[in-house]
Order: sequence, then C-alpha cells, then structure tokens
Amino acid sequence: GWNNRELVDLYVKFAKTCFEEYKGLVKYWLTFNEINNTVMFLDMFGNVANDEAFQRAYLQLHHQFLASAKAVKLAHEIDPEYKLGCMICGIAFYPATNDPNDILLNRNLWEKNIFYCSDVQCKGEYPRFAKRLWKEHDVDLAISEEDRKILKEGTVDFYTFSYYMSNSITTHQAEDKAGGNGVEGVKNPYLKYSDWGWAFDPVGLRYFLKVIDDRYHKPIMIVENGLGAYDKVEEDGSIHDPFRIEYYRKHIQEMDKAIEEGVDLIGYTTWGCIDLVSAGTGEMRKRYGFIYVDMDDEGNGSMARSKKDSFYWYKKVIVSNGEDLA
Repeated sequence: GWNNRELVDLYVKFAKTCFEEYKGLVKYWLTFNEINNTVMFLDMFGNVANDEAFQRAYLQLHHQFLASAKAVKLAHEIDPEYKLGCMICGIAFYPATNDPNDILLNRNLWEKNIFYCSDVQCKGEYPRFAKRLWKEHDVDLAISEEDRKILKEGTVDFYTFSYYMSNSITTHQAEDKAGGNGVEGVKNPYLKYSDWGWAFDPVGLRYFLKVIDDRYHKPIMIVENGLGAYDKVEEDGSIHDPFRIEYYRKHIQEMDKAIEEGVDLIGYTTWGCIDLVSAGTGEMRKRYGFIYVDMDDEGNGSMARSKKDSFYWYKKVIVSNGEDLA
C-alpha cells in the first residue's frame, strides 16, 4: 500500500489520534519499525530482486519518510515533551578479508542497509550515496522541493535499533556460510553461532553503537536484543537457560563500555519478555522469552506460562539498573 502516496496523510491521521489519546501517558514514540528492511530484504540470502522491485521499495520508503517527518512535526506541536525516534534493523557488517574489494563492499552495505534510512530520518535529507543506489536499479523518485522541505522539518529526536547479530561479508567464494535476520554472509571464525546460525557478537553491539553515535550525535535506544534458542522443561517444571543469561550479560557489559566511551545510550529493552512465534522462521521452538509458553510449532499445548531462570536473573538486572549481572 505504501506505493500509494495517499497513505502519507492517512498515516498522519492515525498518528494524530495516538498522540492526542495518549498525551501525558507516553513520551517516546517510534514512527516505523525496522524501516530499512524494505530494501534490505530484497537482497535476502543473495537473491537480488529486479529493478522494478527496487523502484517499488525505494518509493515505499520515500512515502514512509514523508509520513514519519510529518508525524514528528505534528507530535511536537501536540506536546513539546514528545520525543520521536526512528527504528533500524541493526546489523554490524564486517569485511571477511582485508581485500580492498571486501572493504568497499562492507562500506556499501552499511550505506545501503543502515545509513540510507537513518540519514533521511536523522539528518532530514537523502545522503549523497543515494544517487549510486538509485542508479544501480534505475530508480526515479521524482522528489519535489516540498518533499525536501517536509523531510528537513521532521527529523527524529533520537535513534533506536534492534540488534541480534553481526554479519561478515566477502566478494570471494566461501563454503562456510552464515545468515540470519534477513541477511547472508560467511562464518566469522572469531565468533560462536546459535542453532539458527546467528552470530553471537556482543562486541559488535558496542561497535554499532559507536558508529551510530559518531554519525548522528543523537540519544540512542536499543529496543530489541535477544537470543532465539531451544528450551527444555525439566521434570519439576523448571527451565534452565544459562545460555540466554550469558547472551544478555555479555551484551549489557558491552553497552556499559560504550557508555564509558561516550555513547549517549539512554534506554534498552529486550526481545522479548515472553515466548512467541518467531517472525523469521514461523517456529515456536525458537524461543526468545524469559517466560516459557507451553505451545509447539503446530499450535498444540496448554498455553500455560512458567518462568525461566533468566526471568529471575533479569529481574535483578532491572532492579539494579544493569549493575547486578551475576
């Protein structure tokens, strides 16, 4: 539907309803969730889409950028206390080798998959490299001066992103491939991987934070971070998930280091609080929560909830504001 420009004002009408209804109750708002997936998923697992698909995707994004900018401006008019943010699917990209072609490919992926969307929303204008991206697929957005004015007047107040993994990429043929969260690369020999092939890379989170902080100089929130993994219910009903606790512990430790190094990190929420069907694979057995839900991949089960070890651990983390990670 976002190829239809009429959705811009319809979205703003919806946003206005939310801003007025929750005035005084909600302070922080995100306009679009993981907005960069619109383009990033076109290259999912190496299957490059045709030029027509890229034309549609970039036009959809342009309309969403306009809708976001208009919503930001409106929100500030309704309540000056409102803070509006973008939301990016955050993946730290690395070159797999020191081949200059890998270095350049890595830079281009950062530009296309991460910076393209957040540059528009944070800086209020398309980056110069956008011309290269459009030219690659013969994209024509027919951006008007009025559009440019709207984008400039509706920049977000803060930057948010999801983070689960990093990805190593190369221009060379590679046998040991790895992927997850919509992208495919090669195995990084310095990292461990989940049962679903996602890199366990807490240092990558700190790296991503530093890159974003340096580029935008805005407050940052991490609004998704977690591990999809198998859980086993013991005979006494307990669920021991030390691997999940270790995942969160390491990532929170790297967040602390990033703050010490000057990153303006103002918030953090996990994905997720309770088990749910994985958006990436459609499975229930790929569990993310601190709370176990008795349901299998076919939807069978009592739906009863029970607390995992990580529930009690993360409760301590919240109470201590991240100080108690034991």
